[in-house]
Amino acid sequence: MITPFYDDGGVNFDAFGDMIERQIAGGTDVLVIIGTTGEPATMTEEEKDAVMQYAVKKTAKRAKLVFGSGANSTAKAIAASKKAEAFGADGLLVVTPYYNKCTQNGIYEYYKAVHDSVNIPIIAYNVPPRTGVNILPATAERLAALPRMAGIKEACGNMEQICETMRRIRGKIDLYSGDDNLNLPMLAIGAEGLISVVSNLVPAEVKKLYTLVKEGKLAEANELQDSLLPVIDACFMEVNPIPAKAGANMLGMQAGKPRAPLTEMEEEHKVAMKKILTAFGLEVVHD
Repeated sequence: MITPFYDDGGVNFDAFGDMIERQIAGGTDVLVIIGTTGEPATMTEEEKDAVMQYAVKKTAKRAKLVFGSGANSTAKAIAASKKAEAFGADGLLVVTPYYNKCTQNGIYEYYKAVHDSVNIPIIAYNVPPRTGVNILPATAERLAALPRMAGIKEACGNMEQICETMRRIRGKIDLYSGDDNLNLPMLAIGAEGLISVVSNLVPAEVKKLYTLVKEGKLAEANELQDSLLPVIDACFMEVNPIPAKAGANMLGMQAGKPRAPLTEMEEEHKVAMKKILTAFGLEVVHD
């Protein structure tokens, strides 16, 4: 989920509450809070604490909550994970250590240290374009042996690697799509679910895609995915979550601006997004 901000930079909890209700009404099973899309890198510790505590209270167990708690320091990741667990998280989304570019063994030791520090399920998050490191299939297989490792959010973008990872972890831990444009093929090879950016705009449709694939209705799923692809592409015209916030604002969700160093969406991209959202059948209420 995106984190909505006021123009002065503070968290807009009223808008955030409306977004939570929208997700639950759309059939979302799990809300991922302060993941990359939520801009935690530019939030203070106090803000992140307040967002997690608000989400627990607002959700009131109507959906499960997964809080982002990864870091480029193992000690910081452990501290953040313990705090998220204490606040009431059902699980953790732990991104690989970024910038440091540790080895495959370093990746394993990082996750094992976080794993050993908490008592709730952990989803590893592999997103090499952002972090500079890649959880290779053999390492994913090692992680699958950790008892509280629940799954891997896979956003490497390489279906050949994803298929090999799935082969190695199948029946041990779950695979989750982390790339909206690959949701359908990943579900088709056995992914248990998806952690979506575009669901900030169209949660019901994303849930429907998941349901269709799980029911074996692949022709309908392909039709829906085909209609979603322009919206997905629009959500990545610029770096996430710039377009997702712009789209949410267009749909009247008061997402506010992204925090610096991210900037507002460029005008030509806003024009294109407005056309795409309108073509999809959504009502654009703000430019």
